[in-house]
Amino acid sequence: MVIADAKRGDIGNTSSMYAKSVYEHFKCDAVTIHPYMGEDSVRPFLEYEDKLNFILALTSNSGASDFEKLKLEDGTFLFQKVISKVNSWNSKRNCGIVFGATKIAELKENINSFENLAVLLPGVGAQGGSLEEVVKTFKENNRLNLVVNVSRGILYKSTGTDFGEAAQNEIAELNKTVINLL
Repeated sequence: MVIADAKRGDIGNTSSMYAKSVYEHFKCDAVTIHPYMGEDSVRPFLEYEDKLNFILALTSNSGASDFEKLKLEDGTFLFQKVISKVNSWNSKRNCGIVFGATKIAELKENINSFENLAVLLPGVGAQGGSLEEVVKTFKENNRLNLVVNVSRGILYKSTGTDFGEAAQNEIAELNKTVINLL
């Protein structure tokens, strides 16, 4: 699966061109999208029924608290409202969310609100997210709808000519870890 970590979202006609570029030109299988301009900015991506759209809910970076963890008048956080809205957009089962692996407490508190959404979990490794804790949380909740993203742990495995082999070995080890935890 090729995921374009593009974090796109704009007015409808611009989003239409972004979606066309990601899915038709670059032939990606999935994309990350930010939802803060509303449904009309996300809708063009959702029209690609055979693609998966990961919509930012709670990201792994420390700045996530600036907006995503704002408390709303009804007592919920903005990221929780995003999850609810994405669930309502998932009629074609082509929606997912981005939920930071560094936010394990929030993951445990909110995992049951994910319903049928696929979950992309960045932040494992260098950012401090624990692969073991993430997989354990999903397993305890009888969910297997996760995609764990490890970037730096693979990208910086080697700076030599053996990079391809080193990266491939690290991916195999990470996959083995996940399988053993499940």
